[in-house]
Formats: sequence, C-alpha cells, structure tokens
Amino acid sequence: MPAFMSALAAPSLPVSLPFEAALAEMAAPLLLLDAGGTVLFTNARAAALLSCAEPVGLSLPVLLAQSGAAEPEGEPVLEAVRATRPARARLTLDGDRRVEAALAPLSAGGFALTFEDVTEQLRGAALARQEPLTGLCNRVGLHDRLHAALAEADRTGAPLAVLMLDLDRFKAVNDTLGHPVGDALLRKVAERLRKATRSGDVVARLGGDEFAILQAGAEQPQASEALARRLVDLVGRTYVVDGHMLNVGVSVGVAVAPVDGRGADDLLKHADLALYRAKAEGRGTYRFFEPAMNAQMQARRSLEIDLRRALALKQFDLAFQPQIQLETGAVTGFEALLRWNHPERGPVSPALFIPLAEEIGIIVGIGEWALRAACREAASWPQPASIAVNLSPVQFRGGKLVETVMNVLAQTGLDPARLELEITEGALLENTDSVLDVLNGLRALGVKISMDDFGTGYSSLSYLQKFPFDKIKIDQSFVRGMEGNAECGAIVRAIARLGASLGMRTTAEGVETPSQLDAIRAEGCTEVQGYLTGRPMPAAQAAALLSSSPVASPADAA
Repeated sequence: MPAFMSALAAPSLPVSLPFEAALAEMAAPLLLLDAGGTVLFTNARAAALLSCAEPVGLSLPVLLAQSGAAEPEGEPVLEAVRATRPARARLTLDGDRRVEAALAPLSAGGFALTFEDVTEQLRGAALARQEPLTGLCNRVGLHDRLHAALAEADRTGAPLAVLMLDLDRFKAVNDTLGHPVGDALLRKVAERLRKATRSGDVVARLGGDEFAILQAGAEQPQASEALARRLVDLVGRTYVVDGHMLNVGVSVGVAVAPVDGRGADDLLKHADLALYRAKAEGRGTYRFFEPAMNAQMQARRSLEIDLRRALALKQFDLAFQPQIQLETGAVTGFEALLRWNHPERGPVSPALFIPLAEEIGIIVGIGEWALRAACREAASWPQPASIAVNLSPVQFRGGKLVETVMNVLAQTGLDPARLELEITEGALLENTDSVLDVLNGLRALGVKISMDDFGTGYSSLSYLQKFPFDKIKIDQSFVRGMEGNAECGAIVRAIARLGASLGMRTTAEGVETPSQLDAIRAEGCTEVQGYLTGRPMPAAQAAALLSSSPVASPADAA
C-alpha cells in the first residue's frame, strides 16, 4: 500500500481524517490508484460521474469498462499506468458524457486520476460550428475541417475537393413568398445535399443560399465531377413547400487540392472563382477552377474599381437613337443609350459594364443620372419628341423609383407625356406585384411605359394582361431572323397584331437592311428603330435632326 494510503488508513494518526475529508470534498472528481492501477480511494463526485456506487477495489480497466468508456479511448491512461508516467485522454462515458482524464504519478507511489466534465464545453463548441437553420456545418466549422483534411492530405498525398454551391432563382422565392418559405426551402435543399454526399463528406451552409462541400478520400477529379453533376440534377428537381411547387437550380464551382492550391483559403477562393464562371455561363451547371480565372477575376476587379469612380469623374455620356414612325417616316422620339468612355480603356461596352453595375449595386445611381440627363436634354429640344430611358430591374427594389422620376420631371421641366420608361421582363420576374405597383405609380405621373425585348421571356403574354403597356418593343433577334426564317416573320406578325388589338404601339428593334424594313412594314408594326433608320448619335446631332425632320408628337405617335 502506498505511504499516503497508509496514512489515511491509520486511525492512530489524527491528521488522516481531515486529509481524507478534504479529498472527499474536492470539487474535482478524484481517484487514487495503487501502482498496479487498482482503485484505493474515490470521492463522491468521481463515483457519481462514473456511475459506480463502490469503485474502491476495482481495477482501472474494469471501472472504465463499467462506466461505458470505449477501450481505445482508455488505452492511453492504462498504458501510462503500466509505464508510470502522466497521461491525458478524452473519454466518452455512459449517457454521452465527455470527460478529460488526467493521470499523474505520485511521489509516494501510485497515481492520482482526476476528471473534468467537458460535455457542455464540447457541445457549445460544436454548436459554434453548426449553422442553426439547417443543422449543417457553418463557415467556421468548414474551415476547421478543411484545415484538418489538408493536413491529412499532406501526410498521405491523397487529393481532396472543395465544391462551392449557389442556388439559382432563390431570391425570387424569398422575395415573393416570404422568408418562412425561403427558410423551409433551404432546409429541404440541405437535406438533398446530405443525401447526395457520403457520410465522410462535410456539407456546410456558408450563409444565404450559398453552400459548400468538402470531399476527401476519393479519386479526384472524377469523384467531384460525378458529385457536381449529381447535385445539379438533384437540387434542380421540384420542391413542394407549404403547398407551393418551387423550382430552383444550383451552380457549382470545384477546386481540387493539391493541383488548385494547398491552403484552405486558396482552395475556397478558387472554388468560388469556378462558381462565378458557372453562374456567368448560364447557371444550372458546374465548372472546375482554371488558372486563367484568376487573371479574369483581377480584370473584373479592376473594371469594378474604375466603374465605381466613373460617375464622379463624369465619364458617362448618352447617345440618342431615333425612333421612326413607319406610316409617315417622321421621328417620334429617341432612345437614350448609356455610354462609358474611359480615358485609358476607351469606350466600354454596355453589355460589359451594365450587368456589373447591377451586380455591385451602383446601377441605381447611374440610372438616376441617365434619367436626369436624358430628360434635361429632351426638355431643350426644338420639337416635342419623346425620350425613352431604360430602367434596370434593380431600380425597382429600393421603393424610391416613383419619387425619383417625379423629382427629375419637376427639376427638368419635361412634360411627363414625353417620357417613356422601358423595362424588360427581368424586372417583373423578381417581384411581379411590387413592380406592378411601381408601374402604376409611374403611370399616374403621366409617363408612358414600354416593354423592351418582347418575346424573349417565357411569360410575356401574361404581363401584357397584368399591365397596359403603351408600347411593345420587338426583340431584334426576331427582326434579324425574318429574312431567312419564316417562324421569325410569323412571330413579328403575331406581336404586331397583338399590339394593335390591345391598343399598344409596336416598335421593331435592330432594323439594319431595306428588306428587313419592308418586311416590318408589311407585318403592321407602327415604329422602327435600327442602324438603317438612324444610328445612335450625340445630343447635338439629335437636336439638329429634330430641327430638320418632321416630328410626330407623342400624342400623334400614340
């Protein structure tokens, strides 16, 4: 028996009772063991933690087994007893309690074994790495798991893949049906992601409608490509949420270690670049990272920086393209077209910078500038021709569009009847009822509303039923296809007749040849716009054209 236990057991030593009482009342669970690992003493907290009424006399392996500790977990402590050295181990006891066990050899012989219950601490740490809505891993948890997986990959040489996912059309669901439906949809998506992956894969929600998957222990890139293809198919299938049938898709970007990076940040960034490419190329697909994407992203960031400065540096300008009444050949008005002339880049294509301005949220300010500049110019014209200005779908979101148009009309003095605001179906797709309220508010100001690029969306006709547009602009793809495609001619004819029956003017866009003009006139369109009848021109040239050409007033054009 160790000397300290002899002292405890000797009734002739009055110090033994206070010493034993102190051990018994220790806050920490405590066992005292002899040199062979048999329990000689236990305090009440240890007995309660180990769910053993009388541990004294049991060998440590037996006691741990009775307490539910798995044999592999307890082996470091048992090995340390045999080697007479200190040790620490984390044990799982009955009832899923997690404890830190610390074994310390005593100078008088034997061991002290203490326990710390870390169940709540570990549970809190786990919750800190769990996303509450879906129960998936969160961004912090993903980083931890990715760092660990990369360390293991460095040791074994095995590849791993990171897949970044972004839902397509989720925002429309959230905006139209509300956040409760959106949250329920996210939970269903998370469940599909779990089912599509293996038990060892890490599925994380990073926020909003963005998810990520860590795939280790598989042959790459074959496994990640198969998973990406499966995700695009599975996530894109119809969901039923609270009685609503919903369809969203998913875009996926993939980066594979070590080819695409050895660090967690590099892999996540490269997977994100691949995701950006997938979304740019039509969504509902997947793309693998390519080194050229880095250069493209740097170029995009450079363009973004220049674009953010362009308005303040007065680099924007407007060009004006005439719209011609087919019956008389008179100018009915002009469409204001936004132009960006950069001092080093030169003219930047609107097809390049307008989507970027919408994406980074500065299109509202640019659009307001264009509206004000166009109305100010039109107010100075010698003839009361109309002025058409394009609106971005983003401009409808802030709730201030009607107020902005009203202020611009008041500041420039332009007759509201001369202002024509053009929208595309994209504006109506996001939140139809809200956009219709805004359109009705604009109509109440006296301005006219046109639907641009008509016929390219899947619900054009339903929008004509919901709102009485003043004009339909036939997309140039149909006009250009008329010469060699009878179907395009039939579509133009149908739209022209539809407009006539609904009391709406029809403008054919993109007319470039005399044969196209003859065909458009034969199909009954009321107006034409294109390079044949007038290229986009500076403001001064537009004013000169109005001075020298017959002009149909807005009332005559209607």
